[in-house]
Amino acid sequence: MRCLPCHKEDTAMDTALLFRNNIISTCGVPKIIISDRDPKFTSEFWTNLYDMLGTKRAFSTAYHPQTDGLAGRMI
Repeated sequence: MRCLPCHKEDTAMDTALLFRNNIISTCGVPKIIISDRDPKFTSEFWTNLYDMLGTKRAFSTAYHPQTDGLAGRMI
């Protein structure tokens, strides 16, 4: 598990670069990424990146006590 600081002002590209520089470069390409439904993670850019890397996406369920807020803490 890795926790990376993100800002509300970050664009999808900022998030992708943060991800590449801190996750892929040290851990390799992930098999699955769990995130909330924030547009940063559902944009066309991320969809294409997931497809290109062969990474599966899983979304946390809203109002689910076990995952509520977990996705934001897990990236």
